[in-house]
Amino acid sequence: MKTLHTTRRTLRCLTMAAAGALAMLSAGAQAQSNDTLAKIKQSGVISVGYRESSIPFSYEASSGNITGYSQEISNLIVDGVKKKLGLSGLQVKLTPITSQNRIPLLQNGTIDFECGSTTNNLERQKQVAFSNNIFIYGMLMLVKKDAGIKDFPDLKGKTVVTTAGTTEDRILQKMNGEAKDADKMNLILAKDHGQAFLTLESGRAVAFVMDEPLLYGERTKAKNQNDWVVVGTPLQTETYACMMRKDDPAFKKVADDVIADLMTSGRAGALYKKWFLSPIPPKGLNLNYPMTEGMKALYAHPNDKAIQ
Repeated sequence: MKTLHTTRRTLRCLTMAAAGALAMLSAGAQAQSNDTLAKIKQSGVISVGYRESSIPFSYEASSGNITGYSQEISNLIVDGVKKKLGLSGLQVKLTPITSQNRIPLLQNGTIDFECGSTTNNLERQKQVAFSNNIFIYGMLMLVKKDAGIKDFPDLKGKTVVTTAGTTEDRILQKMNGEAKDADKMNLILAKDHGQAFLTLESGRAVAFVMDEPLLYGERTKAKNQNDWVVVGTPLQTETYACMMRKDDPAFKKVADDVIADLMTSGRAGALYKKWFLSPIPPKGLNLNYPMTEGMKALYAHPNDKAIQ
C-alpha cells in the first residue's frame, strides 16, 4: 500500500509538473506569436490592413491609391516601425479588409495592424488591442432631406440599412429585439459602407445608420449632396483607433508614440483640415465637417480609453 501511495503521489507531482510546463510553453508561444516587431524584422515585411470604402478615413480613391485620414496615420506608424527596427527598406504589404473579417485577419497573422474606421470598445478589447484613439464621433443616420425623418423614433416599421459587423449592426439588432413587432425596423446589412449608401440612394432603405463622419463621407458620392442630410440624436459616442494584436506592448508603444506626437505637435489639426474641411479625392468634394470639442480634447490629451 505504501508503494501504491508513493506511486500515486509521484504521478500527481509529474502530472502537475507537466501541466505547469505546458502552461509555460503555451504562454511562451503566445508571447512569441504576438511579438509583431520580431515577426516584421524576420520577414522584412509589414502587413497593413486597409478599408476600400471608408471615406474619408481609409479608401481606394483610384486604382491602387489607398488614402485617407486614418491611412496617413497608418503610414506614420509604418515609418515609426522602420525607425524602431532600423529597416529603411521595409516592404509594406497592403491587404483589403472588411468589418466582418478585420479581427480574424489580425488574429491569424494575415495583417499586423490596421487603421481605418474601427471602433475601440470594451467588447473588442477582449480579442484585440487598440492604439491611442484617432477620432471621436457619434452614431447618426443619413436620410433624404424630404423624407420627414428627424430622429431614431421615426424609423419604427421602416427599412434601414447599416454595414454588417459594425457596432451599429449590434445596436440596431438590440433595438429591434426590445421593440414591439409593429415597431421593428426591417434591417438590411450591407457588406461595406459603399454598398450601404447605394442601398439608401436607390430607395431600398429610408435611412443609413452609421458613424457620423462616415455618413458625411458617403454623402460625397451622391449625385447631389444637398439632397441628403445627417440627422438624429447620437445613439452613443465612440472612438476610432488603430487595431493590433493583444499582449504586444512593444508594437502598441510604437503606434501610441507616433499618434501622441502627431496630436501634441499640432500636426493632427492640419491633417483634420485636409480630410474634413478641404476638397478630397476622387471628386474633389468637401465634407465640411467642423472639428468637434471632443476632437479638440482628444488632440490635446491623447489616450487609448474606450468610451463604451
